[in-house]
Amino acid sequence: MPESDPTTDPTAVAAQPRLSPRRLYRTVAIAEAVTWTLLITGMILKYVLDAGDVGVRVGGFLHGFVFLAYGMTAVLVGLNQRWRVGLIAGALLTAVVPYATVPFDRWLERRNLLEGAWRTAPSDDPRDGTAVDRMLRGVLRHPLLLAAGLAVALVAIFATLLALGPPGR
Repeated sequence: MPESDPTTDPTAVAAQPRLSPRRLYRTVAIAEAVTWTLLITGMILKYVLDAGDVGVRVGGFLHGFVFLAYGMTAVLVGLNQRWRVGLIAGALLTAVVPYATVPFDRWLERRNLLEGAWRTAPSDDPRDGTAVDRMLRGVLRHPLLLAAGLAVALVAIFATLLALGPPGR
């Protein structure tokens, strides 16, 4: 049976994952920067224009949620792409500096550190035998369960942080 050509065979294209590590990382990195804009706008409204704290509450809520989602995404993509621990930590730190996630994404792109698909099957790479890689492949083979688990964890962490109170209190 001849091999299908993904450029002309619609079933081959449909079989490709729609959300690559690159697309997921980039989407959440941009969302994190957008929520920085909302938070900063809310702060300007509150502290410069004396327009109340609704903007800070809404912007802070959205930014906090996306900030945590970005952290989870950076770790997941970093493990999948086999980034060094220091690079994963650097990705996490970019969320603390306003708008830094977008240039960091571009930096990763220029170095081909977002290349490749989700690693759902073992390869010849000797690192595939590690416990972390086996566990990662296991969860990546069930993307809906992974997404649900990450969503539950995100909501649980966010709810806990909300219960503890806003930063600076």
